[in-house]
Amino acid sequence: MSTTTENGMGGPWSTSREKTYKKTTSSALKGAIQLGIGYTVGNLTSKPDRDVLMQDFYVVESVFLPSEGSNLTPAHHYPDFRFKTYAPLAFRYFRDLFGIKPDDYLYSLVNEPLIELTNPGASGSLFYLTSDDEFIIKTVQHKEAKFLQRLLPGYYMNLNQNPRTLLPKFYGLYCIQSGGINIRLVVMNNVLPRSVKMHYKYDLKGSTYKRRASRKEREKSSPTYKDLDFQDMHEEGLYFDTETYNNLMKTLQRDCRVLESFKIMDYSLLLGVHVLDQSQREGGEPGQAGSDGRRPVGQRVLYSTAMESIQGDGKAAEALTTDDTMGGIPAKTHKEEKLLIFLGIIDILQSYRFIKKLEHSWKALVYDGDSVSVHRPGFYASRFLKFMSTSVFRKTQRKKRGSSVL
Repeated sequence: MSTTTENGMGGPWSTSREKTYKKTTSSALKGAIQLGIGYTVGNLTSKPDRDVLMQDFYVVESVFLPSEGSNLTPAHHYPDFRFKTYAPLAFRYFRDLFGIKPDDYLYSLVNEPLIELTNPGASGSLFYLTSDDEFIIKTVQHKEAKFLQRLLPGYYMNLNQNPRTLLPKFYGLYCIQSGGINIRLVVMNNVLPRSVKMHYKYDLKGSTYKRRASRKEREKSSPTYKDLDFQDMHEEGLYFDTETYNNLMKTLQRDCRVLESFKIMDYSLLLGVHVLDQSQREGGEPGQAGSDGRRPVGQRVLYSTAMESIQGDGKAAEALTTDDTMGGIPAKTHKEEKLLIFLGIIDILQSYRFIKKLEHSWKALVYDGDSVSVHRPGFYASRFLKFMSTSVFRKTQRKKRGSSVL
């Protein structure tokens, strides 16, 4: 959907400073997203529930939304566009699995304004957050959308077996077409709640090659640090009680086996650290209001919080997901500082294909091959798990009499 005019400025509803993506203003993109999802989810409610069949993973539904409206679609003040929905029945099943009702999904994505986030990575993607903190909408490349389509049958099988996972939870895949431009979008879970201040934020891969935040990144109000930064800032790692540590590592091991089976690598662990003691010194609470002054409503989505995602049997999940923790995992530093940890695996839509093999080959000639981020899926998973289990997450040792050491 191009809104570019002859002088290079956006359409009449845009401003010169407004962010654009593929020549489309953010406001126009948000409007098209909400119109398209509103139509397709509403239309889906008229279809009866049934088991998901293999062919459902490959269905693509398309609707044309002209600006003047039609018998089926409302009028709007954006350019004409076509909205595609991939595997609508399969994604409806995924949403049902996580307890997301159609009305709630529509309310989150359509009825409330979408909040644009600054890009936390170097992908160039746009990110939108729903006002209730539940969902992230991310623009993805064509190859990533295609890979997710191929992944869906296996993803379906994995979610059936293990709904408690730190892997991304995908709730919808869409495409907006206008003026010869395709903008692909994925709706997924929000790992870092806006209602909790993240005192530290990390993107961890278990690699050391170029794994330090740039000076430009460090100057941001909420920088995303990397592996070497974590080792500098948390040299002793983060400590969990034995049961929590075991559940966390069991979940990570299972998720990494799944990713390896799909030949996926170059993923990261997004880790948010809320320092309870620092928050209390600053006069804040874990469940503080978001940046707009409103406190988002409580989590509705099942298995959506970090604590719920690693609970082995789920018996304690509800008790631990309280206003005091907001779904974070209690942890401590080696100095006994109390923390809440929020985490999830991100960027899984990368398969180990020729271009990645080539990239690793030349980097390995110049640098230590074992430290390079791009690696064979099996090696990548092993290195990732080793780093998480030894450098990042540690098990609290019972204190010996007369000792204060963890």
